[in-house]
Amino acid sequence: MAAVSIRDVAQHAGVSVGTVSNVLNRPGEVSAESVRRVQEAIDTLGYVRNDAARKLRAGVSTTVGFVVLDGQNPFFGDVVRGAEDEGSKSGIAILYGNTDEDPKRERMYLDLFEEQQVRGVLISPYGDINPRLERLRSRGIAAVLVDRFSGDGRFSSVSVDSVAGGRMAVEHLIATGRRRIAFVGGPFEIRQVTDRLAGARAAAENAGEHIDLEVVATDALTVADGAAAGARIIARPRSQWPDAIFAANDLLALGLLQSLIVGGRVLVPDDIALIGFDDISFAAAAAVPLSSMRQPSRMIGRTALRILLEETADPELIPRQTVFQPELVVRASTTPQR
Repeated sequence: MAAVSIRDVAQHAGVSVGTVSNVLNRPGEVSAESVRRVQEAIDTLGYVRNDAARKLRAGVSTTVGFVVLDGQNPFFGDVVRGAEDEGSKSGIAILYGNTDEDPKRERMYLDLFEEQQVRGVLISPYGDINPRLERLRSRGIAAVLVDRFSGDGRFSSVSVDSVAGGRMAVEHLIATGRRRIAFVGGPFEIRQVTDRLAGARAAAENAGEHIDLEVVATDALTVADGAAAGARIIARPRSQWPDAIFAANDLLALGLLQSLIVGGRVLVPDDIALIGFDDISFAAAAAVPLSSMRQPSRMIGRTALRILLEETADPELIPRQTVFQPELVVRASTTPQR
């Protein structure tokens, strides 16, 4: 007869696996009624908590590794803070590593966290990371993808619908009368970039009229790369300028804005409208307040850590894909303020 799992207890009690985990580990955070129902299910089913197995899976560690794609981007800082807020409820500390979009650094941090036997790993990856995460899982270290949808469902993920965000951004530009739109972003090994471009293309194709959508590739998602892309764009004859730019993130958009408005050569949004992605804190404070696609950054971090802790409590859990919807935030960079 198969051993009773934490999932069996949750189903019998009519609560979530997370609630059962909280009853077992943090009962003070659960209502008395939930504690009663879970305890009755445990007694009825004969569930026995295997502390030896649990410690083998989770180690004795109270740390979780978090590998982020770009530590300079305030969006990822907010995501990490969300995970820290959630972790503080359970005595979990977050060990943070910034890859700077470098696969070698990514491997280094994953190796380090494996050696340290962290309880689990949260990661915003560069390229295909699944084989490496499979190795972690074989060592009893759970992993959750952050800001990246797990297309094959092998790992849980917490992300924002970047395709929908790209579509909404370009639909907004089209609605303001723009017809020559440049997408600025890269590298395309980053899934978020390709998803946002896919959404932009879908909006252009479904517009019901001809929309020119060009791609201006960048080496990285930084302010400097945005400024360089802006300089290349305005070096063209004015007749070849786009009338709008969708930047793959806000750092690129801020660099573009800096490049466009220096010396008063380009009026934003009169000559070129500009929209970014993330809605970082600097977006609203830019010289021309920046329109952007807002992501619920702290909620992403909190949700990812919550799922990770549930999976360390019960490795039998089926991976979950949590997808938030982005929100269009309109400011002066796309709509002239009269």
